[in-house]
Amino acid sequence: MQADAIAAIVDQWRRERPDLDATPMLVIGRLFRLTDALDQLLRPPFAAAGLGSGDFDVLAALRRSGEPYALSAGELSRTVLVTTGAITKRVDRLEQRGLVARTVTEADSRGRLVTLTAAGVALTDELIAVHLDNQRRLLAGLGEDEQAALADLLERLALGLPPAGG
Repeated sequence: MQADAIAAIVDQWRRERPDLDATPMLVIGRLFRLTDALDQLLRPPFAAAGLGSGDFDVLAALRRSGEPYALSAGELSRTVLVTTGAITKRVDRLEQRGLVARTVTEADSRGRLVTLTAAGVALTDELIAVHLDNQRRLLAGLGEDEQAALADLLERLALGLPPAGG
C-alpha cells in the first residue's frame, strides 16, 4: 500500500527533525485535504442548480427550521456560522431567484425575516436528497460501525477545541 501525501510529509519531518513528533499532521493534514476534496465532490449539484457557494446552506437552514421556514438574518448567521453580511449577500442572490422572500415580522415592524418560497422548499427538498446520496456514496468505503466511530471521534475532537477566535 502506497503512503499518502501526508504520511510522506510526516516521514520527511521524521528524517529532517527526528527531535519533533510530526504525527499530529497525520490527522490535521488529512482533515484539511479531505475538507477540500469533499467540498469539490459535493458542490456540483448545487452549481448545476445555479446556487453559489453557501447558498444551499441558507436554504437548508430555513427548510430544517420547520414551518413557516423563516429565520432572521441573525438566526441564519448563527445557524450557518457566517457573518450577517455574508448572509445578506446570499439572501440577495436567493431572493433574485425567487427562492426566498424577505418579510416584516409581526411582532416588530423593524424586524425582517427571510422565508423560503414554495420554489425554495421544492428545490431544497430535491437537493437535500441528492446531497445525502452523495455523502452516502463518499462514505461507502467505511462500514456502518466505522462511520459511527469516526463521527464520534470527530465530535470529541470538535468539542475539545477552543472556541474560534478565542
